[in-house]
Amino acid sequence: MRNLVVEDERKLAEVLSAALRAEHYDVVVAPTGEDGFFRANAEAFDLVILDLMLPGRSGLEILQTLRQRYLQTPVLILTARDGVEDRVTGLDLGADDYLVKPFAFPELLARIRALLRRGRPSETLRLKAADLELDLVSRRAVRGQRLLDLTAREFELLEYLLRHQGHLVSREMLAREVWREERRATPLDNVIDVQMTRLRRKVDTEGNERLLHTVRGVGFVLREGEP
Repeated sequence: MRNLVVEDERKLAEVLSAALRAEHYDVVVAPTGEDGFFRANAEAFDLVILDLMLPGRSGLEILQTLRQRYLQTPVLILTARDGVEDRVTGLDLGADDYLVKPFAFPELLARIRALLRRGRPSETLRLKAADLELDLVSRRAVRGQRLLDLTAREFELLEYLLRHQGHLVSREMLAREVWREERRATPLDNVIDVQMTRLRRKVDTEGNERLLHTVRGVGFVLREGEP
């Protein structure tokens, strides 16, 4: 699950990001209204956690633009504004939920789970290729009738490949988007290759059609049939 957190309070953004990642969510943080506006409109997210009082562009402007463009991404407003008028305005503009700071993190998690269950069409919460299926809410991976025992990293890796199925994924893309290593002195190629080998052993067992393919010297592709 890929979540966008639009929050200008640095410490709160860091705490939110760390806590959500501990729950195996993929998190992108936007520290300004302009950055949040650009990312929300240019990238695909499963949920947006949105502060209202932001530098550059307000959360309500971001929300209003998303809905005007018919983007149905669930939006959870997270703000210090607790007035009834503020709540009504946010909900009327298209917010799916509204949580006032300070808040209890278990409640935030419960609200996120509820929004992800009901806030998007069911097919976007399940990724499929042939008889492989990933449930992004329960975080279960199944191949045919067999439940795959995946680590958190393997699940994230498989999710990324499924979201890009049929398209070549380079090691650089995986290092940036799955390992979240944008700047590193040494490449992660060996680490990625080891993880891919382990994942392939679990997904492409004997008797199953191969879905995970290596394109020598370039990267990987998940697809039915040979690339």
